[in-house]
Amino acid sequence: MQFIGIEIGQTGTHAVVLDLDSAEILAEAFVSHTWIEGLPPGYREQDPTNWIKSTDRVIRECLSQQRVEKSQIAAIGIAGPQRGLVTLDEQNRIVRPTKLAGDLSVTKQADEIARAFGGAPGLLELIGQSPSIDSAAAECLWLKQHEPYHYQRITALLSVHDFIAYWLTGERATEPGGASGTGLFDIRARKWSGDIINFIDPGLGNLLPPIGASDQPRGLLRASLAKDWGISELVQVGAGSSAPLLSTLAAGCVADGSVAVELGSNGTIVGIGFEPVIDLRDEMTPLCSATGSWLAMASSPNTALAPEVLKRHYGWSTAEYESMVASVSPGADNLLLLPYFAAETMPRLLEGCGVLHGITPANFTPAHLARATAEGVVLGLSYAMSRLRDLGFDPVEIRLLGNGAGSPVMRQLLSDALGAPVVPVFSKQGAAVGAAMHAAVAFFHQCGEALGFEEICSYLVAGNIAEGCEPDPANHELYLDLMARQQYLVDTLHPAGFL
Repeated sequence: MQFIGIEIGQTGTHAVVLDLDSAEILAEAFVSHTWIEGLPPGYREQDPTNWIKSTDRVIRECLSQQRVEKSQIAAIGIAGPQRGLVTLDEQNRIVRPTKLAGDLSVTKQADEIARAFGGAPGLLELIGQSPSIDSAAAECLWLKQHEPYHYQRITALLSVHDFIAYWLTGERATEPGGASGTGLFDIRARKWSGDIINFIDPGLGNLLPPIGASDQPRGLLRASLAKDWGISELVQVGAGSSAPLLSTLAAGCVADGSVAVELGSNGTIVGIGFEPVIDLRDEMTPLCSATGSWLAMASSPNTALAPEVLKRHYGWSTAEYESMVASVSPGADNLLLLPYFAAETMPRLLEGCGVLHGITPANFTPAHLARATAEGVVLGLSYAMSRLRDLGFDPVEIRLLGNGAGSPVMRQLLSDALGAPVVPVFSKQGAAVGAAMHAAVAFFHQCGEALGFEEICSYLVAGNIAEGCEPDPANHELYLDLMARQQYLVDTLHPAGFL
């Protein structure tokens, strides 16, 4: 049997076809997205109709590839961005474009919600998390205050992956994983929070979709789409979830205490728990997982952005950049970069700027800058790992996936900084593969067969032991010192308005 996995990302839509019998990826396709131009500063929005078009294109392209058998397609799964709210009116027309991660327009509304419930401590007690500027809660309040005409037209609010699932099936619903990232959800009780909803607007609850189980399908593919694509009308569509959660599944991390890192368009670290993982310091983001458990997550957009800025400046290829990183010893001769070229989530910086500290005539070279950049972004993940340890995590190994997993230099640097063995998984496709796996579990449950998430991971996900890395104890101690130095600079410069 073959399963299609789709990831709707900020840069584009990615699809894979996963063959369950051979455990192979049979086909891939990608279509890029564009941002809406001419918006005010701090706005980042896309048109949801483009996601429908791109999903149609990648599915058609995958189905046209030689190894794919249309008659074998059993189900489709969807992964979407953590942030993204699609607004529909009573005719199912899109009311306005969707704000995505990096949009700062709802900052005041996030603060207003926090103040109303006693700040982060009150919100952590109420719903298990403190909604940030990337929450649907803040966006709903912003819509009500700034675009009341649009808000009054809305009859349904859906996440990006739920919107695509609705287009595929005609069924409106969500699941706890995606819902837990909205700021409208009580993650302990796994239900919508009446207190948050009523504060924003008592009628808001009527706009939200019902919550279904993660391991149940959303519905059958619409007959018209099945006919257009030449596949069976019995093809199921899975519940889907947000991309970081499905990347964690693709890494094989479903057991209690397991940890995964993804080095892709963002750097993301996730720890899985069988009970709610609440960070009382409000640094790690607590969420429900896509597999029925809970997790704590931190992500950094600068993990990919900072190296790209440096490579563009010097005209380096990725291989040249990594060669430069490898040519300098750990610590970059005391050159330290705070790599916050864009807004950061850990630490929480609404407007980022980079800081280069410790410059001397000896270390102010392109190679040292490359090393400091690589170390600067990894130190942020190292701090997140230290917070996971504070929350009780002590993983035997850390699973690694994403484009950055292919770099031996980054694998060793990550292992040294995190202080744990790092093992990349063979599949680099991340959330798209996780979406296909997620849909497969739902498909077999619907068919009456007991296939669990741990079972499908044990069958499909393998760690590439040959490319795994063990931490160097001396380097780990060095990076613990550098991490503390980086955090001290952040704690000093940010309150003073210099960061």
